[in-house]
Amino acid sequence: MTATTDLTTSGLATPELLRSVFRRHAAGVAVITARGESGPVGFTATSLTSVSAEPPMLSFGIGTGGSSWPAIATTEHVGVHILGEHQQELAATFARSGADRFGPATAWRDGPAGVPLLDDVLAWLVCRVVARVPAGDHRIVLAEVLLGDPAGTGRPLLYHQGRFNRLRD
Repeated sequence: MTATTDLTTSGLATPELLRSVFRRHAAGVAVITARGESGPVGFTATSLTSVSAEPPMLSFGIGTGGSSWPAIATTEHVGVHILGEHQQELAATFARSGADRFGPATAWRDGPAGVPLLDDVLAWLVCRVVARVPAGDHRIVLAEVLLGDPAGTGRPLLYHQGRFNRLRD
């Protein structure tokens, strides 16, 4: 079976084209946290990628206009949390501008290197930031994994078509 591409309906590269295409891409949902000058910061990320096994490294993107960027721009360590399907509200809280992300509804604790660690996640990592690479209005952060715990239970939370979703059997 051969798929054909209709070039008459294609569009020029725009921010909206990129958003429209990536709405069709299902992605896992993570929350990135760090310790800022004024306390903990964090944001929801769907751009988390494994980069290297030796040494263990990952990357994520962050917008330079976001409220968490000033802390991520200078911190030495970040927390990476893989969310479960039971954490849609937590994902929404960390994605919402102006939300009290570390308020009473968010269960968390101080972890190694002062990194805020969220409770009840599928897995978490503490990482050392090794680079921040300019990429348009974002930065790609490369981080070396120092320690973590993959022992959470449940199924992963996904982001697709602009919404948080669950896996279906």
